[in-house]
Amino acid sequence: MKMLAGRLHLKERGLRMETVDVPEPGPDEVLVKVTAAGVCLSDVHLIEGGLTPRLLDGDVVTLGHETAGIVDRLGDRVEGWKPGDRILLQAGQRDRRGTVYTRGVDYDGGWAEYAVARADTLVAIPDDLPFEQACIIPDAVSTPWAAITATAQVKPGDAVAVWGVGGLGAHAVQLLRLIGAAPVIAVDPLAPARERALALGADVALDPSEAGTIRELTGGGLAVALDFAGVPAVREQALTVLGRGGKLVLAGIANQPVTISSDSFFNYLKLSIHGHYGSDPEHVEELVRLARRQRLDLAASISDVLPLADAPAAVERLQRKEGNPIRLILRP
Repeated sequence: MKMLAGRLHLKERGLRMETVDVPEPGPDEVLVKVTAAGVCLSDVHLIEGGLTPRLLDGDVVTLGHETAGIVDRLGDRVEGWKPGDRILLQAGQRDRRGTVYTRGVDYDGGWAEYAVARADTLVAIPDDLPFEQACIIPDAVSTPWAAITATAQVKPGDAVAVWGVGGLGAHAVQLLRLIGAAPVIAVDPLAPARERALALGADVALDPSEAGTIRELTGGGLAVALDFAGVPAVREQALTVLGRGGKLVLAGIANQPVTISSDSFFNYLKLSIHGHYGSDPEHVEELVRLARRQRLDLAASISDVLPLADAPAAVERLQRKEGNPIRLILRP
């Protein structure tokens, strides 16, 4: 049995839509019929060469770390699931030594008609949560959620600013509002992104040229600055508007040095810089519970749905930021 898949050939950094064999699930795995898969800026970085798989066995991989679908077939040792179950897939898995392998990076992902997943990486989703929304919870929503709740440990009433209101930052604004951060400030050079931030719950949306007003807006500076832009200038700017004990969390990828312009200022205010990457399984499960209880609405996050065969076009749209998308979704 054959299927269509979006395969990245790393030697030439080429994305090709290819017909390949449907994978066979191992004893502890499940074959999933993919119904929706997100297109992330990380996928673009992989294609362009800004990211390289560290743990991939070989030099070709099916992209897609944001995946939802229906259980199709069970491995011999799998219990607790049945064909027809609606699920999303965690964006990665750990081996026995604790090494994290990322779906669609270190092993084949969801830009395909079918995907194999270890049974312990499946998360059940409610019937009223559309697959297009469910598939983006791992990464697009769970990464900012983990950055906010685990890395930054934002508390209700904390003044927080988000730099970069794209696929991750837009959800950060929404989630900060959900947990009671105040004020929530969005910083983005694009007017449509600022308008979107306000619609999602930001109290203030600023152009980067206006960021100098943040200290006044917050009455002394930010408790937390979240960088989802991955731009060195953003980090330098954010450090200047942190309050005493403030944290800068780096969730965007710049592949550039982090510069502290004044160590005396940094030390006097007892500031700190924290790296952040991805999320843990419990963060995805928390977000599914919030969605089940109607506390989290992701309908506005789905910018467009395209056929799987149009994956290269979706990548080009994201590269150009055409329409300023939050998430483009591929539907096999």
